[in-house]
Amino acid sequence: MLLHPKKVGLLHLDDGTSKQTNEIKIAAPLLAPLNIDGIVITADALLTQREFARHLVEDRGAHYHFTVKANQKTLLEDVRYFFEQSKSEPDACETNQGHGRIETRKIWVTEKLNDYLDFPYVAQAFAIEREAIDIKTGHLSHEIVYGITSQPGNDAKPIDILHTNRGHWCIENSCHYILDWNYDEDRCRIRSGYGPENISRIRRFAIGVIKAISSKGVAETMRDLVMNNRMVFDYLKMTKNALGSTITG
Repeated sequence: MLLHPKKVGLLHLDDGTSKQTNEIKIAAPLLAPLNIDGIVITADALLTQREFARHLVEDRGAHYHFTVKANQKTLLEDVRYFFEQSKSEPDACETNQGHGRIETRKIWVTEKLNDYLDFPYVAQAFAIEREAIDIKTGHLSHEIVYGITSQPGNDAKPIDILHTNRGHWCIENSCHYILDWNYDEDRCRIRSGYGPENISRIRRFAIGVIKAISSKGVAETMRDLVMNNRMVFDYLKMTKNALGSTITG
């Protein structure tokens, strides 16, 4: 779980490794200890579920910002068809340069689908087009993503929705970068059964513990832990010295 001053970004649950379990029963308890009244919860398509939307809005007084993908086929088709038929200019646009590339993001937003879409508390639907140019190679990447939010237009302008979406994917990309860099996860040979899901969750748990406790970076702390088994037990609060103490290593 990652907290921001104005929104909460859920730790991404990867569609590629997750089984057909009820992820709402996992996400809701994670949010339970937090005061999320008036906060925006961002989530990828796996959590774009009606039950979870109702829980956030009705039970917790929060807003949702969901990505819409093929797991909600009818919802995706309806949102995509609307924006494909609309030939209007984007409602907001921004360009940023960093990490060796220039990225342009455009967003189109509508409230015209609110009464049509079969989804609770939807207040705006949106389409975001991303184009990125690799400065060194000149390679151009392009994608269009769709989403919905319970935030009404007077609370979230198009540029606000664009920034919220970008913030979610910054968290997403950062998490995947850490997993790949420190665990070489993309080359993991675990493939069968619940193995990929379980090992991914263990790795994410370890990264979460390190970020919550260590004053150093994840990679540096992992190197320290590899060389000091006692420190591992301290991090997991499994030694007397660790109980009630703050770990700075």
